[in-house]
Parts: sequence; C-alpha cells; structure tokens
Amino acid sequence: MKPAPFVSTRREFLATSGGLAAASVLARSAAAGVHVGGSDTIRVALVGCGGRGGGAATNALAVPGASLQLAAVADVFAGKPADVVEALMERFGDRANVPAEHQFVGFDGYRKAMDCLRPGDIVILTTPPAFRWVHYAYAIEKGLNVFMEKPVAVDGPTSKRMLELNEKAKQKGLRVGVGLMSRHNYGMRELRDRIANGEIGDIVMMRGYRMHGPAAFFRSLPKPEGISELMYQIQRFHSFLWASGGNFSDFNIHIVDHLCWMKGSWPIAAQAVGGRHYRQSEEGVYIDQNFDTYAVEYTFADGSKMFFDGRCIPGCKQIYSSYAHGTKGMAVVSANGDCGLPSSTYRAQTQTVKDRIWQSDVPRDQQDPYQNEWNELIAAIVAGKEYNEVETGVKTSLVTAMGRMAAHTGQEISYEQILNGDHEFAPDVDKLTLDSPAPLLAGPDGKYPVPMPGMKKLREY
Repeated sequence: MKPAPFVSTRREFLATSGGLAAASVLARSAAAGVHVGGSDTIRVALVGCGGRGGGAATNALAVPGASLQLAAVADVFAGKPADVVEALMERFGDRANVPAEHQFVGFDGYRKAMDCLRPGDIVILTTPPAFRWVHYAYAIEKGLNVFMEKPVAVDGPTSKRMLELNEKAKQKGLRVGVGLMSRHNYGMRELRDRIANGEIGDIVMMRGYRMHGPAAFFRSLPKPEGISELMYQIQRFHSFLWASGGNFSDFNIHIVDHLCWMKGSWPIAAQAVGGRHYRQSEEGVYIDQNFDTYAVEYTFADGSKMFFDGRCIPGCKQIYSSYAHGTKGMAVVSANGDCGLPSSTYRAQTQTVKDRIWQSDVPRDQQDPYQNEWNELIAAIVAGKEYNEVETGVKTSLVTAMGRMAAHTGQEISYEQILNGDHEFAPDVDKLTLDSPAPLLAGPDGKYPVPMPGMKKLREY
C-alpha cells in the first residue's frame, strides 16, 4: 500500500491509539442520545490539504467509538485535494470517500467546503496561519466546531482579531481545538500537576532546544518556472513572515508553549539574538526571511527566565528537549522531541537515577498526543461540554512571535508592545485571489527583505 504523503514518523499513530478513557466517554455520550445535526455521524471538512492537514484528518477519522465522515476538502493548489482523499481512503475506505464535486480548489474553496457541512459539524483549518482568522470567521458564521493548527496568529492585530472572533465562538457554544498537542501529552499533564504542587519548588529558570537540519519540504528553494510569486510564497510559507511567522513561529512554538504551561504564566518581555549563515542561493539571492540560529531570553513577571535556543543547520548536533529548574530540584519536560516522553523530576539539578523522584509511565494506547487531542475534542462535542483552546493558542502564538521579533530587531520586546502594535503583515489576506500580487515583494535586485537587527523599525518584524 502506498504510504500517505502526509505521514511523518512522529505523527504516525499506533494501531491501538486513542485511549480507552476517551472511547468510554464517547460511548456514554452516544448512549445518552447526544448527536450532531440530528445524526449519529459527524461530518468533517478539511481546509488545507498539506502534511498537517492530512495528519489531522487521519487523527479525526481514527477517534475510537465515534462516527466521522470526511465530507469536503479544499486547498489553493490543484491536485492536493484529490491526493489527500486518495491517501485517506487507503486507510479509512468510504469514510474518506469525498466525491469530486466536494473537492475544491482556490481561495474561496474554504467557503465551499464549509458549505457542505451542517451546524455542529467540524472543519479542520490547516492552511498557513496567515489565513486562520479568515477561515475561523466563516466557521463561526456557519456554526461549526473547529480544529485549527498552530500558530493561530503571527502579529498583534491578527492576535486581537482571533480573540474577538473567539468571543463569538464561545457565545455560540462552539467547541474549538488548537494543535498544541503537548497539552495532550499525559505525561506532561502529570508533570504540570507535580510542579504546581511544589515537587521541584518554585521555578526560577527553564530552557528549551530545537536544533536540527531543515527538513526537505521546509527548505526555501529558488522559485520555479510557471508559478506566481503569491503561490510560491504560500507553497513555501515557512520562508515568509507574513504567511507563517517564519520557521521560529512554526518550529519552536511547542517548546515555548509547554514551558509556559509548566510555569503557569506568560513572559512579559523577550530579548534575543540570531543570525543568517547559509540562507541564500548560490547566486547570492536571499531566498527567505529566516535566521539560521536563534537564542531568546524570555522574562516572567517574577523575574524568572526561560531560555530558548533554535537552529536549522544541517550537519550540526541535534538537540530537541526542554527542562525546568526549581528551588528544590529540576524536571525534564520533553525528552525526545516537541512533546516526547518520558517526563521526569529530580531532587537535585542533575539527572541521575539516585536523585530521580518520578518518571512518567503513560499506557501505550495513550502516548500519541496528536490522537489524544482529537479524542478529547470529539468527546466534548458529543457530550455537549465546553471546550475552547483558542485563547491559549493566541497567547502562545504571540509569545513565540515576541521572541522572533526580539531577534529580528535587536530590541527588547514586551508582551504588551507586540499585542498592541499596529503592524499587520498581510492586512488584505482575506481579499487574495489567484491573480493577486504577493503581500511581500522582492526588491529590484531580486532579494527578499531580511531581518537587520538595529537597522529596521520595530514594526517590520
């Protein structure tokens, strides 16, 4: 069987994944007669048919004990909707069999896909984050429950817009999940409780690392022939700040998120450094807007610090982990990846077996946080319980962007400063068509504008 094009190692779920607890909740809710739109089956629309979209749709259809049907798919690139349907059908058969007339292409495809649903059904929003507020607004208008990927915003104005939209979603009683799957890592949940109960004392310092070579599909390649500048930038959205917040926002948000979760608060300011070493073509053309390295110092209101180091350079040492240090000991938050198990605590600042207090032990069928987040969302929808992760998603996105902005400008950036700033990367993103110019244009020399700390205005990055 041909592997699904969106599958990646850390997102593959076990055949038995799902969790017995979530399954039992769904079974009880169904027995109670709680249904969506008068039917036992929940319809799902997928908006954004790339790797994360296919992964989210896979997790949705794999929720144990629930009846979900993929009803529509949409993307701005021709071919992607058909590809994702074909891949999903290999695993889920007719439950992923979306007819051709419900496979939409174009900037208005999101509307057409959501129009195939009933109030109370679910739309998956996995396009580049620049489009998140546009699609969320229409989902709310249609009365749909939502799963959206992170980041959910890339600047202050879009963050505020998402928060305003979310108030409307809550008034309508919509359930909304955000793809910050670390919070659905059950080992981390127990660690959060242990830290809150004082097991390692008061947190005074945290540190996180995401250092690896860029994956092939994240590399910024020179623009090929036959594609418009707008479509090229959407295709390579990690390379452009307007579309994604850049590599920093998309890659590093998980570690920023789960460390803030362990702390129980949000940083009030950030200062940072970063640099470019290899990010240009052989002809010297700047082919994206990212730094190769980042080092951010976040400060909390109590004076404690969170340090984050990121690197996207092939051939270097790979580190992907996070830690919390307290007055009575330390904790390994993530051991192997953005939300890797096991988590553990120690009565000293060293990770030795003799000093270890606790280590997480999560049942095998509950170890996939990508599946856990969907199990919990569907359980809440079927049971009619409140469920909304947008505020956390917005704050995490903004704090992550705060670190990026500090590195790109060479200034200390406060949370209030970025939240209340008036610079919006793509204010007319809701008006884009296939013929529109890109929100970012290269200069006469063919180079895209790149961060120049100390030389660019704060509002530009």
